[in-house]
Amino acid sequence: MTRQNVVVADSKSGINVAITMTVSNSSLFTKAVQKTRETQGGCINIPPKKVGGGARINAWVDSMRASSPTRVKSAASLSDQNSWMLRHPSALNMFEQIIEASKGKQIVMFLDYDGTLSPIVDDPDRAFMSDAMRAAVRQLARYFPTAIVSGRCRDKVYNFVRLAELYYAGSHGMDIKGPAKGSKYKKETKAVLFQPASEFLPMIDEVYKALLEKTKSIPGASVEHNKFCLSVHYRCVDEKKWSILAQQVRSVLQQYPKLRLTQGRKVLEIRPTIKWDKGKALEFLLESLGFGNCTDVFPVYIGDDRTDEDAFKILRDRGQGFGILVSKIPKDTSASYSLQEPLEVMYFLQRLVEWKRLSMRQYRV
Repeated sequence: MTRQNVVVADSKSGINVAITMTVSNSSLFTKAVQKTRETQGGCINIPPKKVGGGARINAWVDSMRASSPTRVKSAASLSDQNSWMLRHPSALNMFEQIIEASKGKQIVMFLDYDGTLSPIVDDPDRAFMSDAMRAAVRQLARYFPTAIVSGRCRDKVYNFVRLAELYYAGSHGMDIKGPAKGSKYKKETKAVLFQPASEFLPMIDEVYKALLEKTKSIPGASVEHNKFCLSVHYRCVDEKKWSILAQQVRSVLQQYPKLRLTQGRKVLEIRPTIKWDKGKALEFLLESLGFGNCTDVFPVYIGDDRTDEDAFKILRDRGQGFGILVSKIPKDTSASYSLQEPLEVMYFLQRLVEWKRLSMRQYRV
C-alpha cells in the first residue's frame, strides 16, 4: 500500500494565485541541467544494453499486457474495487474536503493530456479534446496557473489544446515553455523555455527512422516522433504480434545505450537516459514559479498513465497538494484520489472554477 498525502488546511487568508517565472539564465536552470546528467533511477525501464534472450522478450510482453487498460480483470481483482476506492476516493465525492485543505494556499494545476483531457483512441493523431473540455480548461487558467504535462511533442499537444495562456511541458517534461506573450500570473514578460535533452535530438531522429523501418511489417504498429522521445504504439496490434514488435524494438535499442525504454497505456516510450520525467518537470516548474520551498502552495496533478506516477510520487514525498489518477479500474498508484474518465475530469475542473468564482464574490462583499 502506498503512503498517501496528509494535507492540513492553512489558516492564512484567501488563495493568492500571483506567480513569478524565472528565465533560463537563472541559477535554477543551471542546477536543473546538472541534475539531468545523472542516470535515471526508480522508473519502470529496461536498459537496452542489459536486454537479451527470449526470457527478456517474454518479460517485455508480460509488461505490455499488464499495461493494457482493457484487459479483463480476474474476479479476485474486481472484488478489490471497493477497497481500492477507500484508499483512492473519488475527487468529486471528496471535493469539499479537498477545498478545505487548500484554503490559504496557492493552487497550481498540472494536467496530462491523453486519457485525461481527451479519450484514449486507436489513432493517436485523432485524440481530440471536446469543445466543452477546452472551455473548462480555459476557465481554469483564468483563476489558476495551469500547465499541460504530456509525453507528446509540445507543439503537437499545443495544436490539440489551442490555449495560448497555458504552460506546456512536452516530451515527458523535456520540453517546457510558458505563454509566448507572458501571463497575467507573471511579473516578467519573457517566456520560459527549458529543454534539458537537446543534445539527444540527432540520436532520436536516427532511432525514429530505424524504428519506422523495423516496425513497418507489423500491422497496426505506429511510431510517433515526440521531438525529445519516441512512442511505439501497439493499441491496434494483434496481441499475438506483440512479441515480434518487442523483438524489433529491442534490436534497435541495443545499439543505443544512451536511450531507455518505459511503458504507458499500450505504448512503448523511448527516452534519453537523463534524470528527467514528469515529476522532475513538475518540480522544476514549482521551483521556477517561486514555490520550491513554500508551504502555502497546493499543486494538483491529474493524469491516467504510468508516466504520471513520477509526478504523483513527487507530490506525495513533498506532502503538498495531491495527485488524481484517472482510471476505471484499480491500479497501484501514488495518487491520493481518483476520477474514472475525462468527463469526470471536466466536472472536477468546472467545480473548481465555480468554487473560485463564488469565493471571489464573497471576498468582495
